[in-house]
Amino acid sequence: MIYETKKITLKDGRTAIFRTPYTTEAEAAAMMDYLRTCASETEFIIRYPEECTDTPVQEAAYLENINRSENGLMIVCEMDGEIAGNCQIVFSDKMKTRHRATVMIGLLQKYWSLGIGTAMFEEMIRIAEGRQVWQLELEYLEGNERARRLYEKMGFVQYGERPDAIRLRDGTMRKEILMMRKLGVAVE
Repeated sequence: MIYETKKITLKDGRTAIFRTPYTTEAEAAAMMDYLRTCASETEFIIRYPEECTDTPVQEAAYLENINRSENGLMIVCEMDGEIAGNCQIVFSDKMKTRHRATVMIGLLQKYWSLGIGTAMFEEMIRIAEGRQVWQLELEYLEGNERARRLYEKMGFVQYGERPDAIRLRDGTMRKEILMMRKLGVAVE
């Protein structure tokens, strides 16, 4: 799906651009750099930096598939010509689960606390409601309190846990926390 570009004014007065990812090799290389940086900044990303191994050609093909998809959308957040973050929504295409969608989000640390995450969620919620989705779902890793606070602020509630879902290099086991938000329900 293609996202209509928007400019968002941040808490510090700067402007962020929300847009569809470009499918050029240069954008794909920048996306891979962004993903490696995100993965190096926190243990709460699902992979380690060295696991971000797609070539620019492979990543460009992935981005093109997302843009062509009827059931997926990625929004890139650009700040001063740099990829600052991204979010993605994946709509179920099965008859019994069409009322559901999964959301994901990532943001470089230097752009935390500016309102980008909230604005990304507002966009994904708006898009999901436009598709008549009733339920958004996400997962996060145990201990990621910053993410939990954002998700709760956006109306998500915990409904389950997946014990020992992630094993860190040091052997620490982390559970995944499963959350959902019913759409059309007021956020408190």
